[in-house]
Amino acid sequence: MIKIFIVEDEKPISDLLRMSLTKAGYECKCVYDGLEAADILESERFDLILLDVMLPGADGFELMEYIRHLDMPVIFITAKNMVEDRVRGLKMGAEDYIVKPFEIIELLARVETVLRRYNKLGQMIEIAGLSIDTRSMIVKRDDGEISLTRKEYELLLLFARNPGTALYRETIYERVWGSDYFGDSRTIDLHVQRVRKKAGWEDKLQSVYKVGYRLEV
Repeated sequence: MIKIFIVEDEKPISDLLRMSLTKAGYECKCVYDGLEAADILESERFDLILLDVMLPGADGFELMEYIRHLDMPVIFITAKNMVEDRVRGLKMGAEDYIVKPFEIIELLARVETVLRRYNKLGQMIEIAGLSIDTRSMIVKRDDGEISLTRKEYELLLLFARNPGTALYRETIYERVWGSDYFGDSRTIDLHVQRVRKKAGWEDKLQSVYKVGYRLEV
């Protein structure tokens, strides 16, 4: 299982990150202090580090000086929106930089992008009775392979990678169709209905009032 190290001193944010990433299938470890994080990194390895800038003990930039030699990808998470801070973090070797407040769906997408860049993501996803081979784009359940169009597959994969998360229609449209959402929900609803039926997710892929859809597992 992919291990993510969350170094964030605001406990509510740390708890939200841990809960969301755990639901998405990652193993998480949380600390709230830069010096404690450095101690842990001496003996443990992680597939990704989510690193706040403003930390007690040692701040994120100081900790990054230590991490940059460990070959572990880092995404900075911070309330600081100054361009020079973002540039500094990226020049120090961070893979990405996300500013608070942020949407969890955006963070999960950035995490996935970095893990894919480092070839950390497994090829197989097992969820809600399905086996999804992300390399061959083959989806199977107990009674055999499921025939999906390209958009149906991308929609199913989006839900599979964000279980338990309510996805806004705007987010679904932008992630699957790759363009701005103009309020026409018919395309999304039709594709969701087809995915529900083909995947056997009639009771799992649920509508969320005034939001969009959520995969319950």
